[in-house]
Amino acid sequence: MKLIIAIIQPEELPDIKEALLKRKIYKFTVSNVLGQGKEIPVHEVYRGIAHEITLLKKVRLEIAVNDEYIEPALEAIVSVARKDGVKGRGKIFILPIEECIRIRTNEKGSEAIG
Repeated sequence: MKLIIAIIQPEELPDIKEALLKRKIYKFTVSNVLGQGKEIPVHEVYRGIAHEITLLKKVRLEIAVNDEYIEPALEAIVSVARKDGVKGRGKIFILPIEECIRIRTNEKGSEAIG
């Protein structure tokens, strides 16, 4: 069992969601986050005052999967997010899961992930 955490561009979420569903990966969590990579800070003007925005809007996608779904989940994310030569595409982290418990049924392990 693994936890896949992907930090992606917000505009890529609908296509990544569709790619995950095609690979029969239905359960995931999405959060709006702010982050800073190697992107140059963005300069904006609001009500006549210039601001430098160093933390940019990103999306954090979390997917808990059994081992047989690790590669399909990674393929779904990378196939959409990768654009050759374009910086700031995001990151994917893969972490081991020690235990998973489904609260409603008290199932444990791979059965709980589904």
